[in-house]
Amino acid sequence: MTKYDLSILIPARNEMFLARTIQDILENSSERTEVIAVLDGAWADPGIPDHDRVTLVYLPESVGQRAATNIACRLSSAKYVMKADAHTAWDKDFDTKMLEAFEEVGDDVTMVPVMRNLHAFNWVCPDGHTRYQGPSGVCTDCGKPTERDVVWIAKKSPQSTAYRFDTSMHFQYHGEWKKRQQGDLVETPSLQGSAFMLTREKYWELNICDEDLGSWGQQGVEVALKTWLSGGRVLVNKRTWYAHMFRTQGGDFSFPYPQRPQSEIVATREKTRDLFVNGKWPQAKHDFNWYLDKFKPLPGWHDNTIDKNIGDMEIPDDNKKGIIFFTDNQLNLKIAHAVQKQLKKIGLPIVSSSLKPMTFGDKNVVIEGKRGYHTYFKQIVAALETLHTEFVFFCEADVLYPPSHFEFTPPTNDKFYYNQNWVKAEWKDGWTGRMVAWDADQVSGLVCNREFALAHYRKVLDSFNPETFNRRFEPGSGTNSEAWRSKEPYVDIRQPNTLTKSKWSLDDFRDKSSAKNFRQVTMPEWAKELIN
Repeated sequence: MTKYDLSILIPARNEMFLARTIQDILENSSERTEVIAVLDGAWADPGIPDHDRVTLVYLPESVGQRAATNIACRLSSAKYVMKADAHTAWDKDFDTKMLEAFEEVGDDVTMVPVMRNLHAFNWVCPDGHTRYQGPSGVCTDCGKPTERDVVWIAKKSPQSTAYRFDTSMHFQYHGEWKKRQQGDLVETPSLQGSAFMLTREKYWELNICDEDLGSWGQQGVEVALKTWLSGGRVLVNKRTWYAHMFRTQGGDFSFPYPQRPQSEIVATREKTRDLFVNGKWPQAKHDFNWYLDKFKPLPGWHDNTIDKNIGDMEIPDDNKKGIIFFTDNQLNLKIAHAVQKQLKKIGLPIVSSSLKPMTFGDKNVVIEGKRGYHTYFKQIVAALETLHTEFVFFCEADVLYPPSHFEFTPPTNDKFYYNQNWVKAEWKDGWTGRMVAWDADQVSGLVCNREFALAHYRKVLDSFNPETFNRRFEPGSGTNSEAWRSKEPYVDIRQPNTLTKSKWSLDDFRDKSSAKNFRQVTMPEWAKELIN
């Protein structure tokens, strides 16, 4: 009889939270679970305390994440192994809950717990100002030095249980599939890759960490497809969870392995696609068409238009996305309060930009000047400079946004993405009942990489001339943009003092071609009771 039932395999390179992760695993697991950590090219800092359930392997030169995981697995004699990232927190008795689930469903399974987000630390200055985890630097409020304060909080939302990949083999969340999941042990088309558990025998039988696929990347796709196509199942155990820290902001808070050029990332995805989609994996009992039929409809694979309906995606990390909110402070207070109350529910960081001081948002920047186009662009630039997330949603003060609007994640950093699922509704001391929609880009529906947007708007501001401004507000529209549609439409409230003229019929358009699919609509159900 072997000493351990489960070996946790941790490939670690320059991981500052490895010691904390191992501590968390030991505190929340039984004596029948061990940890095997591979220090891939660097000693742990801080060091790992000695423990009889921990084995450390030091490699003077890095071999890569897949190879390091394989080295750890060779040292295991347990029946089950679980690969885990070195920046994770764990539910109490997670190992027992996972092993009990395997007893129920059998061993021809790859299983993962529910995935939460890990809030590992904050930056705190001597004056007590706090900044959410990210790259190091001085306090953004007072400019004083900051120190890392480890908090190690497993956030309660989101709780991810459904994953997929798009037609380029790029990882995506799959909220639409999540709605279909019933019970405690649920199937998922793919995996995220930061944790997965299976028998050690299956690990080697399926070559679950194929080093020919590169040092890292595509791990979730590889593990899921090898399991499904070999006749097994990929399950999420909703009776337990782990929390994963997402590093999205670069600098000294980036991925510990060297970042690969985009061309290499694309090449790895193509290699994965060739192996599985084109039927070149020799151990497959099912072909890829079987997989597509099982999980039909899969966005993009069955309907090319679904890929743009990204309302089914979960928010992977609070600090990845943020909101800039801009207002001229001339809005009806009933509308203003309803819009702001709705935005607060979303839970993303908010920077408000206004012409008068206001308390809305995590930070407020005030722009001196009269209401107008030049001031409008100043407000946007100031808000973009203050926000520090990777992606930004442009939110206007007279627009009601459903939660699904914020579930979209831009797939690239060099395009502007517009949510075209919107309605315009007239307000005059109440809803008038006049509501229309058409297919068009609006700044109120814009989301994109923040740095990309900032570079654009700085150029606009630097070259702005009120005499020659062409009143085109939507950056990249039609040339360097893509449209998408959220699950529910957002509501653009048109009231008497809006900066731009309202259009209620085709006669209001000088260029009728810009009113594609113009139609009369009704108020979305989700928004009916928000303003009374």
